[in-house]
Amino acid sequence: MNDLRQQHSAACHCGSVQFKVRLTDEFNTIRRCSCSFCRMRGAIAVSAQLSDIEFIKGEDNLALYQFNTGTAKHYFCRTCGIYTHHQRRSNPNQFGVNVACIEGVSPFDFREVMVMDGISHPSDSGSRPKVAGILRFSPTE
Repeated sequence: MNDLRQQHSAACHCGSVQFKVRLTDEFNTIRRCSCSFCRMRGAIAVSAQLSDIEFIKGEDNLALYQFNTGTAKHYFCRTCGIYTHHQRRSNPNQFGVNVACIEGVSPFDFREVMVMDGISHPSDSGSRPKVAGILRFSPTE
C-alpha cells in the first residue's frame, strides 16, 4: 500500500543532520511539555512513528541525552546543539520531532499549543495524559 502522507524535509540549524519524516497526523499533534527538561528546552514537538523517520545525512552526528527513567531518548546535533527529535516516554513507538527543524515551519506558525503535564507524567501516575495549559502566540502585527 502506498503511504499518501506528506514527507517533510528536516534538519538541524547547521545542516549536519538531515532527515525526512512523515507525521502521524500532520501538525495536529503539536505540543509542549512541562517537565523540567522540556521547560528548559522550549521546543514544540509533533509526533511521528519510529519507522517514519529516514536520515539522509548525519545520523552519526547525533548526541543522545537520557534522564530520570531513561525511557525517553533525546537527540541533538553534536555540531550546533539543536534538539532534532526524541523517542517519547509516553509512547516509545513514536518520536517527537522538533517542528522548528521541519523545512518551512516555525514554532510561531501555531497560535495555540497544548502544554502537556510532564511533571505528573502518565507513565508515573498510570493516568491519561493531562493538559497543563495552553501556550499562545499573538503577533503584534
